[in-house]
Parts: sequence; structure tokens; C-alpha cells
Amino acid sequence: MKECNAPIGVFDSGVGGLTVAREIIRQLPNESVVYFGDTARVPYGSKSRDTIIRYSRQIIHFLRTKNVKAIVIACNTASAFALDTIEKELEIPVIGVVKPGAKTAVETTKNKRIGVIGTEGTIRSALYTEYIQSIDPTIEVVGKACPLFCPLVEEGMLHDPVTDEIAARYLKDLQDENIDSLILGCTHYPLLRGTVAKIMGSGVHLVNPAYETALELGRLLQQKQICAEDGGKVEHAFYVSDAEEKFKDFANSIMPFQIELIEQIQIESY
Repeated sequence: MKECNAPIGVFDSGVGGLTVAREIIRQLPNESVVYFGDTARVPYGSKSRDTIIRYSRQIIHFLRTKNVKAIVIACNTASAFALDTIEKELEIPVIGVVKPGAKTAVETTKNKRIGVIGTEGTIRSALYTEYIQSIDPTIEVVGKACPLFCPLVEEGMLHDPVTDEIAARYLKDLQDENIDSLILGCTHYPLLRGTVAKIMGSGVHLVNPAYETALELGRLLQQKQICAEDGGKVEHAFYVSDAEEKFKDFANSIMPFQIELIEQIQIESY
């Protein structure tokens, strides 16, 4: 296989990264995707940096067996904890979801007050704050962990009074902070975009890192001259470390096509 027609490797702690895969497939329709969801070891948000780096190395080892030409870490926690380490170990391009979202938030804020919602791990890492302030040190960043959002999304409770109530409680603090841009700093959260937008109001611009990451990936592939050729065969493959039927049900509720086959692998053997 010519390198330009090789697939993009995408991985996440579970199903949330499908929002990133979905945007890549939409924005870069000539590209094939190999997706891995670490459903046996989800969530990553409460794990240590060393554990996340170990998990990421195992997954990348697996994705390399599929001859991927680039890797997208479609998980905010793994982007926060593992990207810098992994980048140094790979000779193929690798990007995370933190920097593209952070850059867009810097470009869109008018009052230099940006909010970030994410898992406890992402918020604790302060990576969004560090990266945003490395671009513009005068910007104030307010982080808020929303740990219940992920299980609510995975249970399919996207439009539910319970979700509305929990979101209102989480976001109340941010409503008082006078932010004008809010980063949806977990790959599950774009699926709650409507709920968050309703609570935060029209004066707050929501930044979806999944969308921004797909655009950044397109620029990176062009820069490296490894974009897939027009008219080539496009094939997507999906792998998990556990619970393939549950993953399949969720994936088919949000992806733009039906996924027939999900393969379970023993990720610890990598």
C-alpha cells in the first residue's frame, strides 16, 4: 500500500473519540480510519499519568500493526498526559485534541476569558490553561470538571431531564465567570452541545475540539504530502478492548453510516 493511501489511526478511552472519527470522516472523505476504543479500561480521567502513557503506548503499538500513516489521540486526558512523550517516540505524525481546540478558543475570545469543561484528569492537568497562556498570557482560563457527562452520554441520555439538571449544576459556576468561549474539553461533550448551549446562552461561543482536530489533521497531511488520493478505496475499521456489542450500538447511533463489524482485541498483549 502506498503511504498516502494508508489509514489514519484514531484512539480513545472508549466511545467518545467517535466524535473525532466522525469529523475526520466528514471533513476528509478520502481518508480511511482505524479506530480503537479502550472500553475495557475506560475511564481514563481518573488514572495517573504513568498509566495513561502505558495504555497509549500499547494502543499505538497495535495501530502500527495496521500500517497507519498518522495517529490522532482522540482523548483529552491522553492528549494531556501522553502526547508529548509519544511524539518523541514516533516517526509518523501524531496529534491530540487539546491544541486545535485551545487555538480556536484563543482566536474566538473577545474578553479574554475562556472556560474549559472536561474530565477530572484533563482539568487537573491544566494543559488547556498552559497552552492557551503560552499563546496569550493575558487570557484567563476557568476549568470545570464534569465527570458525570461521560456516563450520561454512554447511557444514551443526551436529551433527558436528569442530564439537563446535572449540566445546570456543573455549569452554574461558569455562568458567573463572564466567559465568552467554552471548550468542550472531552470527546463525549459535543454530543451534549445543545444542552450546554441552552444553559450558557448565545453570548458564549462553544469550541468543539473534534471539529478543529479534523481540520488540523487535514493541514498536517497536506504539509507531509501524505493525503489519500482521490478515487482510492476508503475503508474504516473499528476495534475495542471489551463490550463490542455495546460499542456497536452507540457507534451506530452517532456515525454517518452503519458499522457491521467491531473486533475485540487483547490490548494488554501489545
